[in-house]
Amino acid sequence: MKKDKKILVTGGAGFVGTNLIKLLLEKTKNKIISIDNYSSGTKFNHIKSSRVKYFKGSTANISKLIKDPNQIKTIFHFGEFARIYQSFLKMNECIDSNSIGTNAVFNFCLKNKIKLIYSATSASLGNKGNDKNLSPYAFTKAKNLELLENLKKWFNFKYEVIYFYNVYGPHQISKGKMATVIGIFENNYRIKKPLPVVRPGTQTRRFTHIDDTIKVCFLAWKKNLCRHYSIANKKSYTLVEVAKMFNSKIKYLPKRPGERYASALTKMNLSNKVYRYFGKINLRDYIKNFLKKTP
Repeated sequence: MKKDKKILVTGGAGFVGTNLIKLLLEKTKNKIISIDNYSSGTKFNHIKSSRVKYFKGSTANISKLIKDPNQIKTIFHFGEFARIYQSFLKMNECIDSNSIGTNAVFNFCLKNKIKLIYSATSASLGNKGNDKNLSPYAFTKAKNLELLENLKKWFNFKYEVIYFYNVYGPHQISKGKMATVIGIFENNYRIKKPLPVVRPGTQTRRFTHIDDTIKVCFLAWKKNLCRHYSIANKKSYTLVEVAKMFNSKIKYLPKRPGERYASALTKMNLSNKVYRYFGKINLRDYIKNFLKKTP
């Protein structure tokens, strides 16, 4: 791989993409291109560096946005619709992003022999794989993995897959319909509102810090072994347990469609061994530190 080639990050103005770009700037000498439709990303996340260029647009139009594909050596494809409950409310948007947009990215990589790093989700792994049908989001993500598996068989397509588990940390979304659980809890704590917990509240999640997550993404890219990886926390917590860590009032919300009751770890998915990594940053310690800094 030539050092003068560029790295493309879809969703580069979003939560995970922003943190990844910071790491790439620190660990590489490559120039970086971001493509983001700004549905959940924001210009406030833009990193001021001569090495980073931001494009506004849909991944479905990647071939139009990137006129010289030979300049790209790797695509980190993190720019997808990434919320379970909201995928019921915005199913067309979910399909546009996760099916049409992602198919365009896959084809772009395949046609131009560009290495792909793809963010998968733990949402499609639970209940012996049956959770992949719980929501439009989980369904589209599972189908994308099936497509990648076939592209590997048909065309010897090269890619890495990383399974994310309830990521939290700097640049997370804390307001609006696309906010993360920890982001919502932090925001409500600041404004002294009860923390919303979807019933029954005993659902377990393996909350994983963004620093741990992007380190595995970078590791997978550098190893270049065409594998599936997962990055999770060894410790899982119920939503109620997490809310109680903030020492705030709790407001219970009705059950929602697509709700998972456990974050499943897996050793295999499709025909692939999943290489497990576990985060070092503890959620309880993170929240304690947040409470110390927040009046």
